Amino acid sequence: MKHLAIALAALAGFASPAIAGGGGSKAEPPVIYVSCFRGPWKEVIWDRANPVFIDSLIKVGYDYPSAHAIGERICRDASLVDNPEGMKAEMIRVFNESPKYHNPRLRARSY
Repeated sequence: MKHLAIALAALAGFASPAIAGGGGSKAEPPVIYVSCFRGPWKEVIWDRANPVFIDSLIKVGYDYPSAHAIGERICRDASLVDNPEGMKAEMIRVFNESPKYHNPRLRARSY
């Protein structure tokens, strides 16, 4: 299912330039996709950030080492296991505490 969502997002991304041409539409605000690989255990043994999470952090302005560190911080937090709203809230908190990257138009989604 995750692969389908990623494929659909990729296809939508390719279709956007053709659809958006000439209308003067507003640019989409940046989106950080909080996405973690969770192992079969409740413990955070194999947990890590999925590439879509790291890539979305890079797209909003973080460098790779910072994006990777944030992904590890969010995904390896035992209190956030099976808690998508908690992960979203923590990502928003981390983002807002780094004024260099603060963007009031940022939307957060988890999937």
